[in-house]
Amino acid sequence: MGLSDRTQGIYHYLFDTVPEGTPTVPLKSWRENNRTTGRPSPVARLQAGSNLKQDIGKALSQVGPLSTIISRGDRVLVKPNYNSPDPPPASTDQAFLRAVIEILREAGAKVTIGESSGAVWRPTRNTFEHVGLYRLGKELGVPVIAFEEKGNDWVKIEINGRYVKWVTIARVAYDADRLVYLPCLKTHSLADFSGAIKLAFGCVHPGERRSYHGKLLQEKLAEVNLWRQPDLVITDGRKAFISGGPYKGQLANPGVILASRDQVAIDVEAIKVLAEYGAKTLPANPWTLPQIKTAVEAGLGKNI
Repeated sequence: MGLSDRTQGIYHYLFDTVPEGTPTVPLKSWRENNRTTGRPSPVARLQAGSNLKQDIGKALSQVGPLSTIISRGDRVLVKPNYNSPDPPPASTDQAFLRAVIEILREAGAKVTIGESSGAVWRPTRNTFEHVGLYRLGKELGVPVIAFEEKGNDWVKIEINGRYVKWVTIARVAYDADRLVYLPCLKTHSLADFSGAIKLAFGCVHPGERRSYHGKLLQEKLAEVNLWRQPDLVITDGRKAFISGGPYKGQLANPGVILASRDQVAIDVEAIKVLAEYGAKTLPANPWTLPQIKTAVEAGLGKNI
C-alpha cells in the first residue's frame, strides 16, 4: 500500500469514533451446540491435499452434518481475516474463502462477506481492493461489506463482562442468522495468539477497538465474544506464523485445516499446532493463555 493509503490509515486509526446516537439493542439468545450434552466438542484436523474444497468439506463432515448448522435460506455472515492486505497467513487466502463460500451456498445459505481492517490499514475498502476481494465477491455473486463504510449501521449491546460491559457491533453481523469465522493460523505480537476468539474483534467498531489495546488486551478480546459466538469456525492452517504476527512473522507450513462449532476448542487445537511447528512464545498448556482462560471463565465455548 502506498503513502496515500498509509496516511489515510493513520487518520482513521487516530480519529475513528463510535457514532453518536448508536442504538442499543438486546443481547440475543443464540442456538448453541453441545454445551449441555457433556460430550467433547469435536475439532476436526485434516491434512490438506490438492483439492481444497473437498478437504474443507471433509473437515466439516467430521464436526457434524452442515445441515444441522446452516439451514436453507439462512443469512450467513462469513467473517474472514483482513486485518491488513498482507499475504496469507497474515490474511485469508482467496482460494480458501472461495471454497468455503461455494460450500455454504450449496447448502442454501445467503452469504455476505463482512470485515473491518485494523489500525493503519483502514479504510477497509483499501484493503479489500488491494487483495481483490470485491472482484471475488462479484464473481461469486456475494455482497462484500466493509463494516465501517458510510451507510452501514452499528449497534450497542450490553454484554456485562468482567472487563467489557458494552460493545459496539456491526449491525450486519448482529442481524445475521449464522456467523462463520475463518481465522488464519498465527501468533500475534500483542495478543500472543490470533484465532477464532480474536477474530470477533473485527466486528467491533474501530474507534472502540483502539481503546482495548492497553492493559488486559487478551481478557477484553475474549469477553467481546459474549455478544455472540460463531456457529462455525474453519481455520486455514496450511501456512502459519510461529512468531511475530499478525501481518508478518516467521513462516511455517503445517498444511492443516481445522474445523469446529466451538471457537474455544478450535483455538486450543490451533495453539497446539503452532507449538508442534516451533512456536516458542505460547504456553505449553493452551488453556492457561489469558484469552483462552478468560473465555472459559466467561462461559464461552460449547464444552465448558
